[in-house]
Amino acid sequence: MMEQSFGGAGMPDSWQRLWTPHRMEYLRGENRPLADNDIACPFCRTPTLNDEDGLIVARGAEVFVVMNLYPYNVGHLLVCTYRHVADLTDLTDSERREMSDLTAHAMKTIRKIANPGGFNLGMNQGAVSGAGVAEHIHQHVVPRWAGDANFMPIIGKTKVLPELLAQTRQDLAAAW
Repeated sequence: MMEQSFGGAGMPDSWQRLWTPHRMEYLRGENRPLADNDIACPFCRTPTLNDEDGLIVARGAEVFVVMNLYPYNVGHLLVCTYRHVADLTDLTDSERREMSDLTAHAMKTIRKIANPGGFNLGMNQGAVSGAGVAEHIHQHVVPRWAGDANFMPIIGKTKVLPELLAQTRQDLAAAW
């Protein structure tokens, strides 16, 4: 009888793997206020920390810019209101303006230090739309480069980040 080898995770095969265990913690609910845990909103907690510990790049009057703890690409930022509000329609005019202004400034700053070819900008409004923290509005600013979505995320379901979040935060904050 011929022996079959399925080569799944944990079974020997010829594939090499880059592990991203931090993603599993996020999927299990780390730093996410889910219905079945007592975690406080991370976007309300973050501004109470100093900039380095909170990975905050910049602070405005009503909005702040922070590194995404679970980035899609190096330099992935979140633009968050200080006020705990879920929906774009619930923001004040000044919060909406400052969120837009800091998003534009984030793009200029990332261009200055990393020269991306483009950006993905977006908000997921509501849990069903994919928002990990649906209760607190935040805008994603994701820099993109030609070829950054290579085989790794498609075949390996892995993103390769070339630098630590603290270093990226330091570079962005200095260039801000």
